[in-house]
Amino acid sequence: MESLSTARHPRAPRGKGASLAIVLLAQVAAMGVWFSSTAAVALIKRTQAIASGDEAMLTGAVQLGFVIGTVVSATLALPDRYDLRRIFAASALMAALTTGALAVLPPTGPLAIALRLLTGMCMAGVYPVGIRLVTTWAKADLGLLIGLLVAALTLGSASPHLIGGWQSLDWRWVYLVAAMLALAAGVAIGFASIGPNIKRAARVDFSKVTQAWRDPAVRLANLGYLGHMWELYAMWAWLGLFLQYTLSLHGVADFHEKAEVLTFAVIAFGALGAWTGGLLADRVGRTLVTIGAMATSATCAAVIGWLPGAPIAVVMAVAFVWGFSVIADSAQFSAAVAELADPTSVGTLLTAQTCAGFLLTLASIRLVPVVVAHLGWAGGMGMLAIGPALGCVAMWRLRRHPASRRMAGGKR
Repeated sequence: MESLSTARHPRAPRGKGASLAIVLLAQVAAMGVWFSSTAAVALIKRTQAIASGDEAMLTGAVQLGFVIGTVVSATLALPDRYDLRRIFAASALMAALTTGALAVLPPTGPLAIALRLLTGMCMAGVYPVGIRLVTTWAKADLGLLIGLLVAALTLGSASPHLIGGWQSLDWRWVYLVAAMLALAAGVAIGFASIGPNIKRAARVDFSKVTQAWRDPAVRLANLGYLGHMWELYAMWAWLGLFLQYTLSLHGVADFHEKAEVLTFAVIAFGALGAWTGGLLADRVGRTLVTIGAMATSATCAAVIGWLPGAPIAVVMAVAFVWGFSVIADSAQFSAAVAELADPTSVGTLLTAQTCAGFLLTLASIRLVPVVVAHLGWAGGMGMLAIGPALGCVAMWRLRRHPASRRMAGGKR
């Protein structure tokens, strides 16, 4: 059987730059299906009522599906046993099918939720597999490469808010465009090459999954990631509603549409944070960058909920700093695991890491509105600061661990 390190698509470019460009573009295109319901529901709600429970189920089903998919993928060690491009392509094409089907179905109901669940399961073969693909090309730029991939994820995450600012678009087009982009991603990934830094596992070894907890250094990197994830997706999910509240408090006309555009700008600004974090981490160390980013984002989370009555410029300044810092560290947890793990289990452990993180987001996303109802936005946003604060502790402990010298060329 041909080795993964030498297997190439017959028409694939062999260069690092070309292959990475294809992977990044495919990642941006494929991620649109994940958040397509966010934009579709925002448009549907302008002409008809949707129960809050149905809206939450459409969003939560994707997150839950992703968790299920990553559990299966990590348990069977799929990213370490099979061609990464084929996993990505099959997942993206199936996600295109399940998303496109939503354009000809009622917007809510059991079938729509089931399709969103399947879409989430497919994304387990896209996001963590994309991370593994870029790591195969890394030399002294691992943090930067994963940072670029996370920047692609961030742009894909922000796009629904920009679409949500359009008033005349039919919601069905959201699903159709997302499906076509995922289809293109599934085809394009076959033209990328796999880099030389990969070792294939010959069989399923269930003990490899437990390295995520058994290995002290990997465990600390994962604990830092969990602190980061407690905050990230809850911030992305609820920032738009917080900005709507803030703009309405100031009497801004068309505050719904303007809040959507501002939310897009804040989240998209995070792509610059992911790139900057990756660049710095390769030069000064992963633990320093993650601690600095989490300390900054925790401060923003603790402060912004108290600011709706402050000048809008002040609120937006804090929001942009938060949008930048909340994602600046994200790639470095994956980079740390890639450097600390057994080379034959990197794909499995990266998948297990994302599984645990997204499982935690199910709790934090659901808790924010509950806390807001009782303690206001100061309590709801402030609650998110707990995660990165604890993440700072985990990464400081990792910095003091001897194994940390294997990260970032010894810069830790």
